[in-house]
Amino acid sequence: MTPAEAAQAAEERRKIELDVSGAEWLNAPGDEEGVQIAFVDGYIAMRNGAEPDGPSLIFTPAEWRAFVLGARDGEFDIQPQEPPQQQGE
Repeated sequence: MTPAEAAQAAEERRKIELDVSGAEWLNAPGDEEGVQIAFVDGYIAMRNGAEPDGPSLIFTPAEWRAFVLGARDGEFDIQPQEPPQQQGE
C-alpha cells in the first residue's frame, strides 16, 4: 500500500467511526423531516430527518463540495423515463 492509499484508508476509517450522536442537526426552515446536515469534527453528516435514528452519510469537505456542486448543476436530477414498449408495437 502506498502512503497515499494508506492516508485514504485512514480517512475512510475516521468517517466510519464518526460519532454523530451529539451533533446539532440543521434543516430547512419548517422542514424538520427533510434532509438534515451536521458539521462534526471537520466532516459533514447528512441524514433523513424523518428517521433521525437511521444511518447518516458522512462527507469530507471535498466530497461535500463535489456533492453540492453536482446538485446545483442538475447531476442528480431524475430524468423522465419512456414507458416500456410492448412486444408487437
